[in-house]
Amino acid sequence: MAGTAGPAAKAARTALDGGPAATRLRAAILALVRHRGPAASICPSDAARAIGGDGWRELTAQSRTIAFALARVGDVEITQRGNVIDPDAPARGPIRIRAKC
Repeated sequence: MAGTAGPAAKAARTALDGGPAATRLRAAILALVRHRGPAASICPSDAARAIGGDGWRELTAQSRTIAFALARVGDVEITQRGNVIDPDAPARGPIRIRAKC
């Protein structure tokens, strides 16, 4: 994930550096969705796993919250069952995060 070039490289470096978990989670989400492209998606737990080590589960709710914030500013889309959802509407259950088309 932390290659030296490409659209996800800067975000990947931020995700893997030390620093606040929120900053690293935001960067991990952006790096992962940019790397996978708009045809694929990630789970909030993917970003939590990328930075959290053995304690990744504790970061999953925060990752989900950050994903919704990123969707509100237009950086990503949130989907449920393959459909893009409004990031301001209540969402229960599993979500996926993907790069905007």
